Amino acid sequence: MSREKDVARGQWKSKFGFLMAAIGSAVGLGNLWGFPYKMGKSGGGAFLVVYLAVVLLVGVVIMLGELALGRKTGKGAVEAYQALSKKFAWVGYLGVASPFIILAFYNVLGGMVLKYMVAFVESMFSGGANFANIKSGAYFGEFICSGSDMLLYLAIFQVLNIVVVMSGVESGIERFNKYAIPALAIILVGLAAYVYTFPGAEKGLDFMFKPNFAVFSDPEIGFFKVLKTAAGQMFFSLSLGMGVMITYGSYLSKEQDLSREMYIIPLADTIIAVLAGMVVMPACFAFGLAPAGGPSLLFVSLHEVFVTGMGGFSGSFVGFLFYFLVFLAAISSSMSLLEVCVAYLLDRQIRKGKAPARATTTIVLAAVLFVVSFPVALDGLGSNVAGGAAMNSPGVMMPLGSLLMSVMFGWVVGTKVIADEVALTPGKKLRFEWLVDLCFKVIVPVILVVVLLAQLQDFGLI
Repeated sequence: MSREKDVARGQWKSKFGFLMAAIGSAVGLGNLWGFPYKMGKSGGGAFLVVYLAVVLLVGVVIMLGELALGRKTGKGAVEAYQALSKKFAWVGYLGVASPFIILAFYNVLGGMVLKYMVAFVESMFSGGANFANIKSGAYFGEFICSGSDMLLYLAIFQVLNIVVVMSGVESGIERFNKYAIPALAIILVGLAAYVYTFPGAEKGLDFMFKPNFAVFSDPEIGFFKVLKTAAGQMFFSLSLGMGVMITYGSYLSKEQDLSREMYIIPLADTIIAVLAGMVVMPACFAFGLAPAGGPSLLFVSLHEVFVTGMGGFSGSFVGFLFYFLVFLAAISSSMSLLEVCVAYLLDRQIRKGKAPARATTTIVLAAVLFVVSFPVALDGLGSNVAGGAAMNSPGVMMPLGSLLMSVMFGWVVGTKVIADEVALTPGKKLRFEWLVDLCFKVIVPVILVVVLLAQLQDFGLI
């Protein structure tokens, strides 16, 4: 890739900046509202063991494959596959379709988080007047039924994404994440320590961490359901199978040690997911609220904790801090998804000999996404639209894309391509190359086939 194309597409300025951006992409709403509840309901410590095994045997390997694919070709998801193997050229389109579909509802959720963050700022200065005489569930219901409010905050969230992404890889995405992700981690650690001081908080930790291996033989749950839940959470949490790590990898220099980053990113993501659980679950148990997952946890249960459980200025301040960290997690993930789509269009422009127009491309694409998000916002996150997107993308498309990539590396182009790419970093080589080869050829495909079949069965498609 020529230096001119490097500049046109973008390139990471520092190793730390890349790591923060990659971790920021991985750390999203799934870490905050999905992981803790799924862990607690699926065997606690037993689920964590399965999750870590899936991360090591599948997540780390796919992470390495995607980063190597991006760095070797210097291209986004679609053209990276086209450059490496003509037989698998079409797989890259799954990596662009997934983030586009996800953004249709993820941006709506980001706007909702922004609304709650602003509401708690108002509460700090109004003595909680904006939350007076209304229950958390009713407050949430009024908001999602207000089409104008939903669209307003969706638009604001979209504009913030546009500003960062159109500024480029170094000046936009990297600069934002270099400050946002450390801030998120500091706030999360502080909140976890604070929440643990509440009476009854330890019950939340028991819910999350107490091993219950009986779930593996439970007819209602069973080992394969735990495996499917862990794998599904891993894909969405680590930004795998959606073109993000391929795209981010395409901006890497040869000095970046892929054999190290393949472990650091999943490790950091898992630590943050566990820390998030140490905030939300103890908070719910301390104030007598039933544990939940999804939007009801984020916008009802935790809102109730801050407004009714804690109350006063302290409740409003802690509520603001919490939704601020959720906002940082949401926007760092959404900008990475938008960047995948933008990079695809920039690659097309470069291939056709045109000057890449990042700003125009970002604005036009975001405008299209805003229109696509209309039904989700006006439907108040109704199950028809949002549920369909969730099924088609993280449920099927992401593991399918990763399965096909593992077949490509394992049986078509060979894992030597990855080993050679790792070795381009001075003084580095891929350790346990035989194990990586075994994972791509056998372990990853077998696990992903099981996961895909379980997902299709859950959706009533088989």
